[in-house]
Amino acid sequence: MKFWRSVVGKLAVTILLLVSFVLFILTILLLEFFENYHVKQAEENLMNTAQNISKIVNRSEERDILLELIETVKEPTSKVIIYFPDGTRWVSDSSSLLLYDMENLLETEYKSLIEEVLQENDNVNKRIRIENDATEIMVVGMPFEHMDGGIFIFQSLSVINETRAQTTKIIVLAAGIAIVLTTIFAFFLSSRVTAPLIKMREAASGLAKGEFEKEVPVLTYDEIGELAVTFNRMGKQLHFHMNALRQEKEQLSSLVNSMADGVIMLTRTGEITVINPPAEQFVQDWYFTKNINAEKKVKQLPEDLKEILLKVIDKQDEIIEKVDLNGRHWMLIITPLFDEDHIRGAVAVLRDMTEQYKLDKLRKDFIANVSHELRTPIALLRGYSEAIVDDIAQTVEEKNELASIIHEESLRMERLVNELLDLGRIEAGHIELNIENVDVEELIDRVYKKFVGHAEEQKIELRLKKNIKKKIAKFDPDRIDQVLTNLISNALGHTKPGGYVQIEVHSDEERLYMEVQDNGSGIPEEDLPFIFERFYKADKSRKRDRKKKGTGLGLAIAKHIIDAHKGNISVKSKVNVGSTFSFSIPQTKSKEKKLAN
Repeated sequence: MKFWRSVVGKLAVTILLLVSFVLFILTILLLEFFENYHVKQAEENLMNTAQNISKIVNRSEERDILLELIETVKEPTSKVIIYFPDGTRWVSDSSSLLLYDMENLLETEYKSLIEEVLQENDNVNKRIRIENDATEIMVVGMPFEHMDGGIFIFQSLSVINETRAQTTKIIVLAAGIAIVLTTIFAFFLSSRVTAPLIKMREAASGLAKGEFEKEVPVLTYDEIGELAVTFNRMGKQLHFHMNALRQEKEQLSSLVNSMADGVIMLTRTGEITVINPPAEQFVQDWYFTKNINAEKKVKQLPEDLKEILLKVIDKQDEIIEKVDLNGRHWMLIITPLFDEDHIRGAVAVLRDMTEQYKLDKLRKDFIANVSHELRTPIALLRGYSEAIVDDIAQTVEEKNELASIIHEESLRMERLVNELLDLGRIEAGHIELNIENVDVEELIDRVYKKFVGHAEEQKIELRLKKNIKKKIAKFDPDRIDQVLTNLISNALGHTKPGGYVQIEVHSDEERLYMEVQDNGSGIPEEDLPFIFERFYKADKSRKRDRKKKGTGLGLAIAKHIIDAHKGNISVKSKVNVGSTFSFSIPQTKSKEKKLAN
């Protein structure tokens, strides 16, 4: 900072100018005073000298003695001219050359002064100027009191001018010394006064940089000292509030970043100021679907969403929009942010509603499927029972046939209810696995024998392929039997006569692998992601013969059982080619019984 712009410089210059102005006025007044004082003092001295000489003339009769006394009374630089009553004139000597021919000048050019004193008996006090000389001469004239005649005394003002010059030098020198001392004092005083202010400026710069531990030293107990105390208190309060704001900001940032919903803080122009990871991923996915490079625009809201922002600013109200992106459903809620009456921006909340949409769809499908699955057997039960009650079936064989159908449908309803209860327990995490050492070959042979007769009736070849390196494996035999039964039953139900269903088993030290393959109708590709959901059926028409009727819960139960064994189950299928369901179970040490989540 330049010196003249600093407080020290300004204060020092102000004091210096103020004192210089006062000294200048005082010097002018002193010079004027001393000039008048010296002239007046010279006039008074000349008048006193004239009075003394007049008294000597009045009292002394001896002229020689008189003249000697006059020489002793007058100043050496002055000149005395006496006009005695007898008409004679006496002129004294003078050391001043300017008064050399003053008697002739008085009697010629200033004769009026002689007349004024000798004839009119008046005192004379005037200044005259000799021709061709700038120096003034003071003339004092006085008549004798008790006799005729008078006395004139001449004094050159050059002596007074010399005295005035000496006085002027002394005054100017004193003023110069005063200005120098004032300058030193001004810098000392300004530095003394502004030193705490400089400390405050340094502390304020430190505060601006976040150095809150700096304090201003309290050097005095005046207003500046109180200002330093207040400044230190302000720094402590600022430090406290900055820490509080930082903590609040960190808490808010942690809260926003930990939110499952996406949060975006926007300006009026659509610039993103705050964004959490879910929202950032949403913006990047948006640009990705639009084939736009998102690296340069990650801080800018997409144009389509910016239109919604403009609507919010225009309506000054919250807007809720649904956005579909990459097969997922989003709920976009944009709320305006007000700065008093002015909208300074908006906050957008992005909520992924895909799972809710999916759950809502599953709920609706569950209700529809349960209603459908129960309505069909109930209708059959009612129809056939009415036929028996109304004697529509007259023979025993017909009644037995109807009763058999009623029995089958009641069993189907019971199976549906049991599977629903079983699935409910599994999904609630209450499935209990009885893990034990199982002979894999014995289990697979038992399952194979259970379906071989049924396959022959349908004219379907049931194959069994085994590669068992380790005969004993650890799993729940009843549950794995349930999974295999469901997969083989589905395969036989969707395979035409003349086709085949193959069961393949692999067992080693690390895992147990089983596979059920058929060359039946297959599953459409769009249905594969949902095949393990409950009540999901690839046969949308639901028009299958009674022998192929199922509940739509078997695959969902199978998946939960395999998941409970820490294994995985998958499907591969092509329409009119066939399907392959496979699952594997890792072989690790476990307790005989455990509760799986």
